[in-house]
Amino acid sequence: MATLHHLVLPPQLLSGHGPPPLLRLSRRPRPLLHLLPRATAATTGTAAAVSTPSDAALQNFRRWISSQGADTGAASPTVVPEGLGLVAARNLPRGEVVAEVPKKLWMDADAVAASDIGRACRSGGDLRPWVSVSLLILREAARGGDSLWAPYLAILPRQTDSTIFWSEEELLEIQGTQLLSTTMGVKEYVQSEFDNVEAKIIGPNKDLFPDTITFDDFLWAFGILRSRVFPELRGDKLALIPFADLINHSADITSKQSCWEIQGKGFLGRDVVFSLRTPMEVKSGEQVYVQYDLDKSNAELALDYGFTETNSTRDSYTLTLEISESDPFYGDKLDIAELNGMGETAYFDVVLGESLPPQMITYLRLLCLGGTDAFLLEALFRNKVWGFLELPVSRDNEESICQVIQTACKSALTAYHTTIEEDEELLKREDLQSRHQIAVEVRAGEKKVLQQINDIFKEREQELDDLEYYQERRLKDLGFLGDNGDIIFWES
Repeated sequence: MATLHHLVLPPQLLSGHGPPPLLRLSRRPRPLLHLLPRATAATTGTAAAVSTPSDAALQNFRRWISSQGADTGAASPTVVPEGLGLVAARNLPRGEVVAEVPKKLWMDADAVAASDIGRACRSGGDLRPWVSVSLLILREAARGGDSLWAPYLAILPRQTDSTIFWSEEELLEIQGTQLLSTTMGVKEYVQSEFDNVEAKIIGPNKDLFPDTITFDDFLWAFGILRSRVFPELRGDKLALIPFADLINHSADITSKQSCWEIQGKGFLGRDVVFSLRTPMEVKSGEQVYVQYDLDKSNAELALDYGFTETNSTRDSYTLTLEISESDPFYGDKLDIAELNGMGETAYFDVVLGESLPPQMITYLRLLCLGGTDAFLLEALFRNKVWGFLELPVSRDNEESICQVIQTACKSALTAYHTTIEEDEELLKREDLQSRHQIAVEVRAGEKKVLQQINDIFKEREQELDDLEYYQERRLKDLGFLGDNGDIIFWES
């Protein structure tokens, strides 16, 4: 995993409240098996730099998929502006079946077990499903025309605009971004898995892998899976579905309703098929689209599929907050965090134009708690302190969180080699290459979110004198403080 930017703020910012909280302004690596569908290229975003297959290869694939029992009459794989896509062969109402692909064509764990590499994969230890399926892809590709999947493998792209395929020069365009950190972390993870299977499976089984398999080959197979597998088909269920995986993405589709299901067909439903449906009405000759994932940021879209959207809700930045082990109240703070469903580290995704994530400020107040406020960490308040932290604790504590975040945001902004204004000017150009455009859109979006976070806490810092703090609220509850802030004296 790549080293994350670890921004530690100067102790003086905390007004004597102990060590500063740890802030990692970098995107946490996402689960690598959360693999989503995409076709050879993206739609409605930046087009992927992929080559399309020859007419002969595409015709061969169409004949093959039909000859293997797949029901694909409603749509045809066709060269489209995005690369390859599914084009409606007739008018399709919403919810109409686009294709049904039988289980025997899926590239999944069952296919691995039934193949000639099944024994080798079992002897290689507890392989992750994506690793074994990646090996199956590479093995079948090496078999050429003898492979059942040869017509399908022949139309797969050699790479997409996913950042895992970018050159060092291209990666310089996302310098300072969380996307760069995540991309390098993913590649390091794939490299470690490759080193393992090379030693345990590829090397000892030259009869199965007679040709040299490089890291780039393995990374390609990983990229194919990461970009083409449907969302619920992960973990032990991970499966690559030929034909269905050609469907492209549209930002115009905003429904989260699933566009596919696994069904039983034939006698007693024993024949399992993957059924793909259109989420919207499509006219004959138009391309069929789905929504890949409404919750993914532009950085995640760029990493997984190689495109971005202009939708500002796709721009986000992840704040990573940690309870420092050097904090004198480390044990107490960790206990409080765990009692409230959190832990030593907390991740908060901030989206452009949206309010701060729930509990982010509460967690920040806990991190900065110390000095004269440390009494709230005593066991007496253990079950109540989180509720206290949901509101301002003290002026010192609130000032600390404002300064900590502002300093971290300004530091993160200095890591980019362009300004927001420079990026916006670049995006006006019509001659930007696809990867350059992705880079500019991602880094501009991250900077806008960082600026938004900074402005929120800058404005909050200016309002410190107007806030009501714990001691004032407590005195009011006890009847010792009036609504206007005056101390109430009781006469005997």
